Amino acid sequence: MVIDHISFAVKNLEEGISYWNNVFGYRQLTGIVVNTLQKVKVVFLGKESSIIVKLIEPVEGNQSLQNFVNRGGGFHHICFRCGDITSTMEDLKTKGLLTLVAPQPGEAFNNHDIAFLLGKYGMNIELIDTEQKAALLDTDSGHR
Repeated sequence: MVIDHISFAVKNLEEGISYWNNVFGYRQLTGIVVNTLQKVKVVFLGKESSIIVKLIEPVEGNQSLQNFVNRGGGFHHICFRCGDITSTMEDLKTKGLLTLVAPQPGEAFNNHDIAFLLGKYGMNIELIDTEQKAALLDTDSGHR
């Protein structure tokens, strides 16, 4: 497993994109994608030689995330990319992690499966098995 991205919950994606650009120099890598199963709007940001950042904004029906961003939002999860979600989940469950969301298609990853687990210290973990990001922009901002 390797870290694919870190994610922050924001009240408004446009404001979040502007903040990350103005303060940290991150550029928008993708258009905004709505993940209907997770009930979030998603955008990926990048900066040369740095980790990818995903911003998420709740959409109607995601009350727990709405409550979180109403309290200020912030760090939401860390995402690990792995070879096989099912076997990785089984391995992590034997190590005490709990399944929050079983594998399901994620629109932000061109419908490759995503899953969520809860680790020690309240760590919210997303698993993916692809480097694909939906709605890539034609940009030279780079990452990694």
